[in-house]
Amino acid sequence: MKSNSRPGCLSPLALITAGLTVLILVVVEVLNGNAMFSPGALNAQSGVELGGVTAHAQTGSRCGACHAAPWSADRMSDRCLVCHSAIQTELQNPASLHGVLAQKGSLVCQSCHVEHNGPAASLTSITASDFPHEATGYALTAHALRTDRTPFVCADCHPQGLSTFSEATCDGCHNKMDAAYSAAHRQDFGAACLACHDGLDRYSEFDHAGTAYPLTGAHQQAACAGCHVNARATADFQTVPDACAGCHQRDDAHAGQFGSQCEDCHQPTRWEDATFDHSRSGFPLDGAHAVVECAACHRDQVYAGTPDTCAGCHAEPEYHAGLFAGQACDACHNTTAWRPARYDGPHTFPMNHGEQNNTCADCHQPNLNQWTCYTCHDQAEIASKHREEGIADFSDCLKCHPTGLEEEGEGGGGDD
Repeated sequence: MKSNSRPGCLSPLALITAGLTVLILVVVEVLNGNAMFSPGALNAQSGVELGGVTAHAQTGSRCGACHAAPWSADRMSDRCLVCHSAIQTELQNPASLHGVLAQKGSLVCQSCHVEHNGPAASLTSITASDFPHEATGYALTAHALRTDRTPFVCADCHPQGLSTFSEATCDGCHNKMDAAYSAAHRQDFGAACLACHDGLDRYSEFDHAGTAYPLTGAHQQAACAGCHVNARATADFQTVPDACAGCHQRDDAHAGQFGSQCEDCHQPTRWEDATFDHSRSGFPLDGAHAVVECAACHRDQVYAGTPDTCAGCHAEPEYHAGLFAGQACDACHNTTAWRPARYDGPHTFPMNHGEQNNTCADCHQPNLNQWTCYTCHDQAEIASKHREEGIADFSDCLKCHPTGLEEEGEGGGGDD
């Protein structure tokens, strides 16, 4: 026996019911637009008129104003740019916010800008940790947490909106952390924070040893602004001279007389610790000259033109009585000590008389113009001996003893 039964969903009543349901939905859709498919109310905050409206809510139920049909080649982001033409222009500028983000890959507006959260809800929903802030040229590496260890939020630095930023915000925050340091830092390096800082905090606890100019000695105590004068950008820190004269020329006590190779004499430990190699000057210092203070010869810190002869510094002593006026001091004297001196010039009386190491003063007292034999010979004894021999005039010893020999005396040549 053949059955004539059919599924209940295909019965006349079921088909009529389904048709009525579809008809009712169509009528509701026509009367209410697409509202029945909306996940929530649109933002109603008014702004600049774009696309004929000043708020998304004014588009009514025209879903197609923002949502492209599934079969369309358009994306939702394309629909956004139809109205937001300024953003379309910004995308072509790699220095702009949206231009920077576009360089990171495909830009999808709804990744950051959300809708259907109510008439007063924010149209931007993104956290500081989600936003690729380093793409803007400023990383959040050093700004992950506030001083109270709570996370930063975008509004901390962008109180007027994400598209604006004022460097006064840096001052406001850092002044609370250390007002004295902030004031000194602005004085030294200006108020354009972003000219040097990119958020990586590379200048905190900066190690100068990692540069081509490690700081040693007294340089370790120097303030940054002492060498980086008027530095207002990163490039300014890289152009500071690394030669002594670059910083110290204004303090050069030598007035350029020794050139610019300061390190030949000075050390970074202390400027006054100078070790000049005088042998390089053409006037090597030896003997007693080696321990003479620089200022004794270089008065008033004058170096060029300093005399290099004995007479230039040493005036002829009164002892010479003018007999050796001239420049050849070294004919008798040496640098070990001014005395004793040797004389190798002409001399009428034998200089090796009696002792081999006679000094000038042994015979010449009180100066070279005068002489006496009685430094060594006892005057009373000489007088007695001459009288015994009948010599009455013995005041001029050289008259009878021109070579100092006793045998050459004139015997009884004198008066009784």
